Amino acid sequence: MSEISRISATPPGVALGPVTLIAENGARNFVIQTRTGRFHGFVVRRGAAVHGYVDRCPHAGLLLAQVLDEYLTADKRLVACSWHGALFDPENGVCVGGPCIGQRLTHWPVAVIDGQLRTV
Repeated sequence: MSEISRISATPPGVALGPVTLIAENGARNFVIQTRTGRFHGFVVRRGAAVHGYVDRCPHAGLLLAQVLDEYLTADKRLVACSWHGALFDPENGVCVGGPCIGQRLTHWPVAVIDGQLRTV
C-alpha cells in the first residue's frame, strides 16, 4: 500500500458546499483528495466573512484539532492548536500566544459565491 502525499494547496473552483455548513462564528474541517495527494484545511466563519487555512500548525506541523471541527477556543475568539496550545487570530492566521508567536497559519484561499463555499 502506498502512502498518500499530503499537499498544501488546492485548485481554484472546488465546491465545498453551502456556507451554512459552518456555524456562525464556527469552524469546519475539509479534506480534499486530488490526483497529487490529500489536502487538509479548515474554514472559520465570521458573519459574511470566511477565512481558510491549511490545517497544519507552524510550531510542530501537526493538524490543529484532535477532535473533528474543534478549531476554536471555548469563547470562539481564537483558533487553537490542541496539541501545544498555540493561539491564532482567525482573521489573519497570526500566532498571538503559545510556542510560535509571530508565525502564522498558511492561508487557504476560499470565498462564498452565491451562498456556496469555494476555493479560489
